[in-house]
Amino acid sequence: MHSWWYDQSHARPTYAPLSDDLSCDVVVVGAGLVGATTALALARAGTSVVVLEGRTVAAGTTGGTTGKVSLLQGSRLSTIRRHHSEHLQGYVDANRSGQEWIRAFCESSGLPYDVRDAVTYATTARGEESLQDEQGACIEAGLPVVRDPDPGLPYAVRGAIRLADQGQIDAVAVTDRIVADAVEAGAQVFEDTRVLGVDGGDRSRVRTERATVTARHVVLATGTPILDRGGFFARLSPKRSYAAAFRTDGPAVDAMHLSIDAPTRSLRTSTPDETVLIVGGNGHTTGRARSEAQKVADLVAWAGETFEAGEPLATWSAQDYSPAAGLPYVGRLFPTDPSLHVATGFDKWGMAMGAAAGLALAGDVLGETPPWRDAVRAWRRPGLRDAATAAAVNASVGFELGKGWVTAALTRGDSTPSVRGVPPCADSGDGAPLSAVCTHLGGIVEWNDAERSWDCPLHGSRFGEDGSVLEGPATRPLPHR
Repeated sequence: MHSWWYDQSHARPTYAPLSDDLSCDVVVVGAGLVGATTALALARAGTSVVVLEGRTVAAGTTGGTTGKVSLLQGSRLSTIRRHHSEHLQGYVDANRSGQEWIRAFCESSGLPYDVRDAVTYATTARGEESLQDEQGACIEAGLPVVRDPDPGLPYAVRGAIRLADQGQIDAVAVTDRIVADAVEAGAQVFEDTRVLGVDGGDRSRVRTERATVTARHVVLATGTPILDRGGFFARLSPKRSYAAAFRTDGPAVDAMHLSIDAPTRSLRTSTPDETVLIVGGNGHTTGRARSEAQKVADLVAWAGETFEAGEPLATWSAQDYSPAAGLPYVGRLFPTDPSLHVATGFDKWGMAMGAAAGLALAGDVLGETPPWRDAVRAWRRPGLRDAATAAAVNASVGFELGKGWVTAALTRGDSTPSVRGVPPCADSGDGAPLSAVCTHLGGIVEWNDAERSWDCPLHGSRFGEDGSVLEGPATRPLPHR
């Protein structure tokens, strides 16, 4: 599986790994949209910045996104209104700020920013109720959504709402350009440089496999924080979803569509080629699908039946994190430490909000506070709904932890791929068995049959077939057995 967006730029820039110790003002860990935006804002302000990326620029969630830069976000606003109504307006204002920044950046850089309406639709009676709640939350937040009796889809819907003049981008191309501009402004960027840990003190020491960087501030823009000291792994639920690109005779849709019902269906045309349809959906908690390959096959089959699409040009997946608090966590990793910063919990809406988070984190370092800043703090007094959600998330984690160990102990036979034994062994059939114990908090990994990876069902750490870290809170590979 390989993201469509990676092949749309003929010559993507590359950056060498870190090989020597460095010192700077700010280390940014992660070179997705959030990290890139943070680095550019800081570098343009004259701050010395080092960006450390474990794989390549936009290799994580940014590379797998559908690239919708929208303030209409499925059922997101009604969810926030139920949990934190006092921050609904601030959340929308933050997204608007990020959206405006991305649009201005694309226009100044000569990159496509396709203006499109955003449409959220329902196909069930329950979905209609959710749609009504979402419309009410949108109107309360000042978004001019309107009912749309015919969203122009080739299947029946029971209702839809539309928000005009939103946007869609190629997030990989945009992030590549942001990083290049950050380098031009003085930032240093290193790929293939995985951060193993951060030691505190007057100046933080960021340890990698080959060298160390010391800095006054460290920004963790890694999807989920790679440091456990803030306990964010217990406040997030890792979600994996899928996408596919198809060639069509012409533009298959004229807007960015999203179902409010499950299973999710996300639709948009590619940028800038409108004869390519992007279909997304079939999300689930990471490591807890019976078959990820079946999720992909179902999405491809649905697109073929619905749009008469042929074989996909590409299929891929992405991972994002749902916050227990309903709002993203942007700010200090730990309340009493002003030197460590984090951005996570975008709940699959990390384009506009991701850019806003980068601007907010840069503002925290520079002493510049946007008016919407309080809506997306990393720490706030939890409400009853937040506590209940967090309790449910962690109860499911505890169940998965026990189930993994028991299942491995009871599994017999030599079939591959498999996880079996005590201590559990992960065998993909390539002749190099690994420990099946996640190096984060001891969960038992599950085989991902779509991407040939080992995924942890606890907090979303993912490992390659060879045990190498792909993403998630884990920083150490699965050892060979």
